[in-house]
Amino acid sequence: MTTIKDKAAVVGIGHTAFSRRSDRSELAMAAEASMAAITDAGLTPEDIDGIVHLNMDTVNEVALQNALGIPNLRYFPVFAWANLCGAVANAAMAVATGMAANVLLFRSMNGRSQRRLGVARQVELSGGDDAFSFPFGLLTPALCDAIIARRHMHLYGTTSRQLGAVAVACRKHANMNPRAIMHGRPMTIEDHQASRTIADPLRLLDCCLESDGAGAIVITSAERAAGLPQPPAYVMAAAAGTGPRQGVHKPYASAAMAEFPETTFVAKQLFGQAGVTPGEIDVAQIYEHFTIAVIIALEDLGFCSKGEGGPFVEGGRIEIGGSLPVNTSGGNLSEVYIHGITHIIEGVRQIRGTSTAQVPNAELSFVAGPNFIPTGALIFRK
Repeated sequence: MTTIKDKAAVVGIGHTAFSRRSDRSELAMAAEASMAAITDAGLTPEDIDGIVHLNMDTVNEVALQNALGIPNLRYFPVFAWANLCGAVANAAMAVATGMAANVLLFRSMNGRSQRRLGVARQVELSGGDDAFSFPFGLLTPALCDAIIARRHMHLYGTTSRQLGAVAVACRKHANMNPRAIMHGRPMTIEDHQASRTIADPLRLLDCCLESDGAGAIVITSAERAAGLPQPPAYVMAAAAGTGPRQGVHKPYASAAMAEFPETTFVAKQLFGQAGVTPGEIDVAQIYEHFTIAVIIALEDLGFCSKGEGGPFVEGGRIEIGGSLPVNTSGGNLSEVYIHGITHIIEGVRQIRGTSTAQVPNAELSFVAGPNFIPTGALIFRK
């Protein structure tokens, strides 16, 4: 079977400052983050011939090409939803097959100052997935994920304090990261338990940040990566996938509600391609719009058995110094929420050895996207 294993590498990373109010356009932030990633890679805009981005982004490839002064693009697909890991897989495939030489991937959003995802939207008779949720009161992601969290608690005895263990780990790592929005703001499990309910059983500190910022990476072939200044983070494996009755924030479409076959499907591809097991992973960045997402992802990705995610995250196990440090930059909960581009950047930093919460001698760095919309995951290696 032909794969992209070890045929591509991330060679450049960049981002803007992270804030609650950028006072900048999403195009300006995308250009800044992209230029930082290109410079970090030791390249110039003239070297970039591919751009991959999400269909959720307001910045398109031509606008960014013009802002950066890129003369020509020959590869510019658009990926669905928040599936940045899947987009990396696509970019890696492009450079591995010669469809492009150097591909830029970015995400830019004013998610606090302009387009807040946590604000209830007006119910419209517009059809699609929304027609099966909006009229029944599921107007925000928190309301939908609360159903998932409650179902997991019912089936497996998962507790609010176990959800809090995820939040505490992310905050601990953010307090080691000067870039993080929540840097300098320690949090205890008691703080978590005292925070107000947003959508029962989810509390305020179970929820990701609403924030402004942008991030970008540059991907090239393994051959070209060897001659560039930064230590390459080789794409050992990359996979994307959907599940049966796929929906977006629609847990009631799944018979179990608290497990996601699309995540299991991606894990099977990913670990099969890499030829390693979850137990060999040194550090993981797992997309967490809410704390429950980490617990379920750890199960569905194979890091623990179904129903054991709650106990798995307790006792500092997912904190730096634990057996599987998770979200070592602070993640969506405490660093910044830009749909997971910073999870990918942190995954690369762990391979480079430059994280503010560095796992000693990290050889295999895992990144996972959202676990119940069209999803994806990555394994980087040195």
